[in-house]
Amino acid sequence: MEIISFLDARAYEGSDYEPASFDKMLEKQRVIQRSLRKKSLPSVRTAQKISSEPYEIIKVFSSSVYGLRWFFAVVAAVALASLLLFRVYSYIISRPQPAVFTSEDLSAESYIVDSAMKQLFVEDGYSEVSDDGTIADVTVSLPFSRAVEYSEYVVASGDNITNISRKYGLSNISTLISVNNIENVRKLWVGQKLKIPSMDGIAYKVGSGDTLASLSAKYGISVEDILDVNELTSDILYPGSVLFIPGGKLDSESLKKSLGELWIKPLACSYRVTSQFGYRADPFTGVRSYHTGIDLAVSAGTPIRACMGGTVSTAGWSNIYGNYVIISHSNGYQTLYAHMTKYTVTKGEKVNQGQNIGYVGSTGYSTGPHLHFSVYKNSQLVSPSTILKL
Repeated sequence: MEIISFLDARAYEGSDYEPASFDKMLEKQRVIQRSLRKKSLPSVRTAQKISSEPYEIIKVFSSSVYGLRWFFAVVAAVALASLLLFRVYSYIISRPQPAVFTSEDLSAESYIVDSAMKQLFVEDGYSEVSDDGTIADVTVSLPFSRAVEYSEYVVASGDNITNISRKYGLSNISTLISVNNIENVRKLWVGQKLKIPSMDGIAYKVGSGDTLASLSAKYGISVEDILDVNELTSDILYPGSVLFIPGGKLDSESLKKSLGELWIKPLACSYRVTSQFGYRADPFTGVRSYHTGIDLAVSAGTPIRACMGGTVSTAGWSNIYGNYVIISHSNGYQTLYAHMTKYTVTKGEKVNQGQNIGYVGSTGYSTGPHLHFSVYKNSQLVSPSTILKL
């Protein structure tokens, strides 16, 4: 019974089944088992092969890595040496490089830079114009009790807003800029026609909510003068209409935009103001001295950009300022960028606003990496805060 129980059930079916013959049953069992082994052997070999492949892959990879151990060691050593050299270089260029000067030395160095700042490289017709647009040598006392009249002028070669205004007795360049809606005074062209009003003032487009009283308060001109100059018979204003405001001037931002004098910061990244313009204690001696600019602390190697387009007046070295650059701009402005690691411009080169001119460092009379930034207007030192919010 035990032997029969191991036989395949199919062995009992058909004409070949003889229960009394144990030899035949055993032979039948062997045939069936051999057939089953033949069918299962390929799958067993496949399973063995699959199970051995990851091990072989790992074994080959390990052998390859071990064989290249010296290559990886050399790469790691080179990377480590490069990192070390970079850190040493960064330390050298960023560390303070103060020098010991006598008061005579400081005066001599300051004189050299001051002289360079007074050598205006760029001269144009706007150096005699004040920040509010007033022309220095023109005085006007015309009454505003009569109506404004207009004439026409054709721009000739060599003309600019300043000399055209002088020619017609106008004391502020805002007048022609406003009346003619000039976006950039440096782009006047020969043959261009300009409207010339008979008095100083600006064109004003009436907005919703404007009244004669509000305009009078805003521009400091009487309601009667506004009525007379514009020949108005009623105090009712209509939005969209244009009035001439006698004696009015463009706001500072609009004027600077027309003159191409909207400045950008010399550093495009965040920084820390470590010393303001004006009197301060000397960082080395503690003696009260006058600081000619503003100090902006930032990492060594930070790019420095030109605040405004212009021409490089000087690019050189000073024991006080280290590597420094002076750029002359329009309308009598000059800017100084000092303590650079190095500068990337040359004397006489024209630069655009935002162009890279050098990199922050700590050269010269310095206690650490920072940019010293100074501004001159018509060869006179002014606070950088007059042109930028630093």
